[in-house]
Amino acid sequence: MKLGGGPGSLNIKIMLFICALLIGLGTLVYTNNLVQELQNKERNTVQLYAKGLEYIANSTDMNDITFLFENLIRPIDFPMLLTGPDNSIGEINKSNIRNIVYDSTLSAVKLKAVFAIKVKEMDAIHKPIEVRYNVGQESIILTKIHYGDSELITKLRYYPYVQLLIAAVFLIIGYIAFSQIKRSEQSNIWVGMAKETAHQFGTPLSSLMGWLELLKINYRDPDKVQDIANEIEDDVEKLSKITNRFSKIGSKATLKEMVVGEVVKKVYDYFKRRIPQTGKNVELLIEGDLTAHAMMNAELFEWVLENLIKNALDAIDHTHGKIYMIVKEFPKRVEIEVADNGKGIDLKHRKDVFRPGYSTKRRGWGLGLSLSKRIVENYHKGKINVKSSASGEGTTFKIILNKH
Repeated sequence: MKLGGGPGSLNIKIMLFICALLIGLGTLVYTNNLVQELQNKERNTVQLYAKGLEYIANSTDMNDITFLFENLIRPIDFPMLLTGPDNSIGEINKSNIRNIVYDSTLSAVKLKAVFAIKVKEMDAIHKPIEVRYNVGQESIILTKIHYGDSELITKLRYYPYVQLLIAAVFLIIGYIAFSQIKRSEQSNIWVGMAKETAHQFGTPLSSLMGWLELLKINYRDPDKVQDIANEIEDDVEKLSKITNRFSKIGSKATLKEMVVGEVVKKVYDYFKRRIPQTGKNVELLIEGDLTAHAMMNAELFEWVLENLIKNALDAIDHTHGKIYMIVKEFPKRVEIEVADNGKGIDLKHRKDVFRPGYSTKRRGWGLGLSLSKRIVENYHKGKINVKSSASGEGTTFKIILNKH
């Protein structure tokens, strides 16, 4: 039974990192494919435009110009520039330059220098498309069409990197938050462990002090001294058992088929003699199928029952308290219920009762129910939960153990 984060928390961190990486890479691949498709469409548009110019250059029917400009040039939303065969910038006009922002107040020489740089930038992205003029059996380059990416493609190109950056920031923040939560949980666990240790030792130590007082009063009565000595022996054995339990934390427990009633009766006998020393008028009762068999580790399961009984004792704040331990046998399982008529648990707190460090008592242990849950579910592969609880009427915890 491990109390720390250990390999489990490390695996969660690795899984978070892998998930973030897969999401980022998936987005990057998808967006790049989308950009590639859009670039192909834009290139097809430019090629169609070039074919149109070639057709016009080689045709005598000038009516086609209207169709070309209305249906091809108008939808173009990416930068495009027409030059001579040698990439020279000719006359600067709107028909040769599309979707390129420039300062029209500059001189023609400066504008040509600006456009020459722009041509190099666009050629680094896309190979220019040539418009040819047929002369007999040969063709000559009439003009070159240089074009770049549209604003949409530019945004899409950088989008996955922005998303990866956001994912990385999210991952870092999540990792820091997760680490803080784990540190807080570790702190709660160790504080709870200290409280639980004190709480575990508290009952036998208080009992020993009571027996010592009785021993001082009855030291001349051999029979009573013998009875007190037997009880002291039980408490010393209890202290030894508590020490042994804590030493088993982190190791693997051995389960074997046992009579559930014998384990329950052992816990019952111990508390039956010591409840009066708490100053409370509480009746402890056993009911049900005490001969039922289940797979269990007696030493650790006693710890679970003791935690539930102590929890019930703390919840009883009146003079007619009752605690029931009820054993129910089924074909494949055994159920043990620990019920009290104490103050109950608020509905909003039920989900927290098994959380390490949670306690509503000033002198609470904060770890008893958490340890009980780990013992039942991790060691015994069973279940433990709050079966029912109502304010002022009490609480019933239910434990389920496997018979085989």
